[in-house]
Amino acid sequence: MAVWTFGGRLGLRGRLGGCRLLCPRFQSFGPQGGEDGDRPQPSSKAAKVLKIYTKTGDKGLSSTFTGERRPKDDQVFEALGTTDELSSAIGFAMELITEKGHTFAEELRKIQCTLQDVGSALATPRSSAREAHLKHTAFQEEPILELEQWIDKYSSQLPPLTAFILPVGIERRSGGKSSSALHFCRAVCRRAERRVVPLVQMGETDANVAKFLNRLSDYLFTVARYAAMKEGSQEKIYKKRDV
Repeated sequence: MAVWTFGGRLGLRGRLGGCRLLCPRFQSFGPQGGEDGDRPQPSSKAAKVLKIYTKTGDKGLSSTFTGERRPKDDQVFEALGTTDELSSAIGFAMELITEKGHTFAEELRKIQCTLQDVGSALATPRSSAREAHLKHTAFQEEPILELEQWIDKYSSQLPPLTAFILPVGIERRSGGKSSSALHFCRAVCRRAERRVVPLVQMGETDANVAKFLNRLSDYLFTVARYAAMKEGSQEKIYKKRDV
């Protein structure tokens, strides 16, 4: 059965999927929830191939880390799905950023790992969570403070804002793709924040999750400007239309 759990989405029999490859510091959990730590080792018996599809969601329900079955359009899964979309958007942006040799690519990789922690917290609604669940999925303040440090670092190197910036292609034939991709990530991040805020207000998830997404959108805006500056691209500025 596929469920959402600590560090990402679990596949059949509780084995952690792709996020383990991205963030090796995460540990997988076995069927009873105990720490596994290492990859499954081959036994004397023939290894059973685990299928990616489980068919358990065919009726429109999915499981949280607490084992609760909820409709797939539940607010919890809306928040989880948007956070997953954000991580995918950042992954796409990283392809462009790496090509340009930007030094903040490693920060984005670290942010993707932190978004896995965000997903773990969201997948553990407090209304059905036990103390052991909350202990494994608690979201701390440190990632928020780290984002603020990064924002301050890049902001100090940027010219002051004097007008609204348009999140579109830059006026240069071969430049500006990194900045545009990061502005798109920022917009997805804002939507993720909007999905999370109701869960915080209902007491279903930690307020630090919403704070992190709020700071992350500011970070993405800042590095979008920074990328444009480093690539020698001119930002497009909003101009009011003449009536």
